[in-house]
Amino acid sequence: MCAEASGASGKLAALRAEVASVGPAVVAFSGGADSGLVAKVATDVVGRDDVLCVTAVSASLAPDERDDCRTLAREWGLRWREVATKELEHGAYVANGTDRCYHCKSSLMDALAPLAEAASATVVLGVNLDDLGDHRPGQRAAAERGARFPLVAAGLTKADVRAVSRRLGLRTWDKPAAACLASRLPYGTPVTIATLGAVAEAERGLRRLGFGQLRVRHHGDLARVELAGADLARALERRADVVRVVRAAGYRYVTLDLEGFRSGSLNPEVRRAP
Repeated sequence: MCAEASGASGKLAALRAEVASVGPAVVAFSGGADSGLVAKVATDVVGRDDVLCVTAVSASLAPDERDDCRTLAREWGLRWREVATKELEHGAYVANGTDRCYHCKSSLMDALAPLAEAASATVVLGVNLDDLGDHRPGQRAAAERGARFPLVAAGLTKADVRAVSRRLGLRTWDKPAAACLASRLPYGTPVTIATLGAVAEAERGLRRLGFGQLRVRHHGDLARVELAGADLARALERRADVVRVVRAAGYRYVTLDLEGFRSGSLNPEVRRAP
């Protein structure tokens, strides 16, 4: 057995042990690699009747991601449902300060906690070890409300999540990360349904052009497009198409960020001088 396979096997065993120790669970299921792995392993280990996978639906969830959650639940045989979250009704979230994620996760816990209580279950989130080093106050909000992070407890990094998911044959193993749409707005820019819709439409258009890992950062009527480094040259070759789909979402100016995709590039801790 190669070292990579051996490592994935050990990490999978650790994750299985951790979700078994949690027992009945309500899994916050966004359809990404992290929550997908937790949902599938928990369902397999704890049992479908005792694991409810829940997708939080609001304007901050891209419509394509919502559709994929439904499809994954069907493919994997998950017990699944949607719940509406109400973060856009909270002024502190709309104001978009650096603690925005705290208020977002608080709204998520408001929706999930009653489901967990009714089932004598624990709320579980797909947070991995690498996430702990980023600016993510939402993790604190979830922990304060009793949520568990089995990927962290089992010692899985993002690379581990992808390796284990691939070993299990989950198609999410190489799925590009897709954070909340509000993360595309600079702190201090109010979060509105119209703005989130523009970001979602622009990103959907770019994905239909064949671009995978990407972000459309919203700066008023200017869209700053972050793509994987390997896609920058192709974006220039297809410049007219890129401009067309982003302008169709309502932006006047379209720029290509030469640094490429960076997760959390709007967070204060990761801003870098050119």
